[in-house]
Amino acid sequence: MKELHVIIRGLREDRDLKQKTVAEYLGVSQQTYSNYENGRRDIPLWAVLKLSKYFKVSTDYLLGADTGYLGSPNLNRKYLGDVTMHDVLFRIQKLDAGKRRELLRFIRFLGEEE
Repeated sequence: MKELHVIIRGLREDRDLKQKTVAEYLGVSQQTYSNYENGRRDIPLWAVLKLSKYFKVSTDYLLGADTGYLGSPNLNRKYLGDVTMHDVLFRIQKLDAGKRRELLRFIRFLGEEE
């Protein structure tokens, strides 16, 4: 199970944010936030609550009880090759309802093979 300080670093890096930006949101110094991310200082509960709102994830996810977060919400970041997640979603939305259902069935099928 990932530790809280590793999770918040990953979330920040996924969004290409600077430590200073998150520190300012929390109302702490950049050094204090750096200590949170590096595991040199315990993260107070109030900060965990604010971080969950800031990163739009549950406190369960931050505390390692839920692994529902699958990565960056940046839809313009390259997903595979030169294709972005935005490109994928746009193409899916152009499909008729029947083809979208087929695609979902296929995705479920692929997931079962793992």
